[in-house]
Amino acid sequence: MDEREKRKAQKEFEEQLKRVKPEDVKEVLRKREEIEGKLKGPLRKFIDEVKLFFELLSDFVSGRYREVPWYTIAAIVAALLYILNPFDVIPDFIPLVGQIDDAFVMGLCLMMVEEDLNKYKAWREKEGGGEPA
Repeated sequence: MDEREKRKAQKEFEEQLKRVKPEDVKEVLRKREEIEGKLKGPLRKFIDEVKLFFELLSDFVSGRYREVPWYTIAAIVAALLYILNPFDVIPDFIPLVGQIDDAFVMGLCLMMVEEDLNKYKAWREKEGGGEPA
């Protein structure tokens, strides 16, 4: 992935992040199976993080965990929607290469939300939630 594609993917992700609405969180949760099904090739290394994203989103929607800024929720939702979009910067129908931009966006998202994810993991351990399902 060249620098131009990285900038384009980052811009697309940031634009999506600004447009995330509360109903998008529920939509992403409904599409969990579909999103997890896309975690192949370069995205396979993000399986644990995506499961944690879904656990956080579920706990947020249910009201169990609200100690997270909306920006973090929006970043997670935007990243998951990016993965779901087959026609992003590098179209997903191109074998393996089509997921490189998705992996790049996941990496960006993880850097942005790392602190809040660590707080959530600590809360889960304290609450007896343990590791994400």
